[in-house]
Amino acid sequence: MFKLLKRFGGSYRANLVLGPLCKLIEVVFDLFTPIIVAYMIDAGVGTRSVQPVLAGGGILLAMAAVAILFALACQKMASRASQGMGTSIRHSLYEHINALSHADLDRFGTPSLTTRITNDVNQVQLAIALGIRQLMRWPFLAVGSLVAALAIDVRLGLIFVVSMAVVGGLFWFVMKACIPYYRSMQAKLDRIALIVREGLSGVRVVRAFVREGHERRRLADAAQDQAATAIAVGRLSSVLNPVTFLVMYLAVCAILWAGGIQVNIGELTQGQVVAFVSYMTQALLSIVYVANLVVVFTKASASAARVNEVLACQPSVTDEGAEPVELWSSAGLPGAAERADGAGLPDAAEQAGASKRVPTLALRNVSFAYPGAAADAVHDATLTLMSGQTLGVIGGTGSGKSTLVSLIPRLYDATEGAVEVLGRDVRAWQLKQLRQVVGMVPQQAMLVSGTIRSNLIWRDAGATDDDLWRALELAQASEFVRTLADGLDAPVEAGGKNFSGGQRQRLTIARALVGAPKLLILDDSASALDYKTDAALRVALASYGRDAAASGELPPAVVVVSQRVASVHAADLICVMRRGNVVGLGTHDELVRTCAIYQEICASQGVEDETVSPGTTVSRHEEVRHG
Repeated sequence: MFKLLKRFGGSYRANLVLGPLCKLIEVVFDLFTPIIVAYMIDAGVGTRSVQPVLAGGGILLAMAAVAILFALACQKMASRASQGMGTSIRHSLYEHINALSHADLDRFGTPSLTTRITNDVNQVQLAIALGIRQLMRWPFLAVGSLVAALAIDVRLGLIFVVSMAVVGGLFWFVMKACIPYYRSMQAKLDRIALIVREGLSGVRVVRAFVREGHERRRLADAAQDQAATAIAVGRLSSVLNPVTFLVMYLAVCAILWAGGIQVNIGELTQGQVVAFVSYMTQALLSIVYVANLVVVFTKASASAARVNEVLACQPSVTDEGAEPVELWSSAGLPGAAERADGAGLPDAAEQAGASKRVPTLALRNVSFAYPGAAADAVHDATLTLMSGQTLGVIGGTGSGKSTLVSLIPRLYDATEGAVEVLGRDVRAWQLKQLRQVVGMVPQQAMLVSGTIRSNLIWRDAGATDDDLWRALELAQASEFVRTLADGLDAPVEAGGKNFSGGQRQRLTIARALVGAPKLLILDDSASALDYKTDAALRVALASYGRDAAASGELPPAVVVVSQRVASVHAADLICVMRRGNVVGLGTHDELVRTCAIYQEICASQGVEDETVSPGTTVSRHEEVRHG
């Protein structure tokens, strides 16, 4: 908690200091109130004089008015500090989460991060607000009441001390038992968030398999588990108030009994006894409120630890020390600063020669293992892809295809070997520039709420309408976008739920094409397309590369990840993967003759000929996938 205050409290230092001071002034008035009441009883009620009662009443009204002003000032400062710091923490947390690599995100999990940025930050906000408003008030009021009571009479003060010790010991015992429960409750909230997220995001699958009852039971079990913990805490806490008030009223009876005797013998006045009872009531009630604050701060401490855990996580993928790459405007290769001769910008002939010398993509003995995994997800992969060429990556489910291509834009970092883009190790690129050069379409077609235009300009905010329509045409999406009433400004719901799976995939492909990437990665991103549209997409991408080369620009290289032979058979190079290993590398014709795994895949999909002409629709058995 103190780490968060130190990091985010600088801008609210005045509120954090002046707010408790305002509350302290209010408490001082509360401590003087029993003394004035005692004066009104002794000097007014006891002597049947109206003047002391009116004078005391006027003082109490004035004190109440001033105390209200200070209380309002404290409330305003508490709101400013808590809401402001909560907003700052949430903003920094979200920004930091977006800087984490996929490996870091896998460590925490999306549901847990969602809970931390919402529920945990709310707990911290509440603790800050109550800390300003109450942390100074109740402890100071309890101590001040005890001192004032002892100043009235030491012997009656012993009753006061004993009762406070009993109540304080009870609260300490209960709070010590409750703290582990509060920490456990936060973890169980993560579990509930996970189940809710899975149920809502996969509602179509749940209904398709008639699993609504199962999902309800899962959520009910998780909620009951969390409720059981909350009930256990409630049972422990339920004894606090009854016992506190029992001790308080027993102490009041003892004070009235002993105080009455002292009043009879003239050692105390009636007003002093009333003041003594008031101070004791204030003190014991203060202990109750302090205990409630302990509960709040215990929860906030657990939440702050969870927030700090994320903020303290250093991104495993950074571009620290990387320098920007100077790209040729026409060719897109590393600029003159990257060349050994240090000459100026090359002419067209030099560009053509450079495009042959420098591969767009090179994997050199690349291996990668997920944290805690017993084996590599990708092991010793080596291949080279030149500009304008297409690489097809094929293999069974879990063979490491998506992991392999995730290493190219540094979603993960290779644990061994080197991944090079345009002749430069990806670790030497600045992340923003690398991901501007590399366009990636992930397996899950994800769109965000807004419009088609706002989704397409993610890679290039300055893209013109012509650029967007060109990308849509290449992605085979322009036809259905033109049928929409608003065209490029047609609304997109969260996740793109108002479009079909194939439409979402084509829009995400178009988004990756905006900005003319030099390396385009399609990670099984045509799985929802029919064969005709898939073939048309491949033909359009090939044509796009030829047009770029004809205009003197560096044609993009394309990496296609698929389980369909039809999607990769025409590729210049096909990489066959099995259990993280590259078991075949070559053209379709070569692999059909030399790679047993590729032969199995072709046979399972009904592809028996050694060659398949580009754009040809293969057998219907092609939809049967190699598992």
